[in-house]
Amino acid sequence: MVLSLINRGQIKPNDFVKEISGAVHIKPETRKLIFQTLQSKKQEKITHPFINEEVAIGLLPHIQAMLLSRHLRGDLAEYPPFLVR
Repeated sequence: MVLSLINRGQIKPNDFVKEISGAVHIKPETRKLIFQTLQSKKQEKITHPFINEEVAIGLLPHIQAMLLSRHLRGDLAEYPPFLVR
């Protein structure tokens, strides 16, 4: 996601501040852009291949944790990993 912001020219070298100590900080407005982009990405919907339902990308960690717990309890024979293609 951050790489796409850079490739699209939404984040530029002057969006960072280098301190005398060598530390690099992101300017507040750039940080806000990154978080807004992340939040909108988390709202995007995909169809989960195992449960065959449309879900928000932000829910994937929760869904995968639930599937893992079902596998560990013995409710599922195998854990179905989510793979990005």
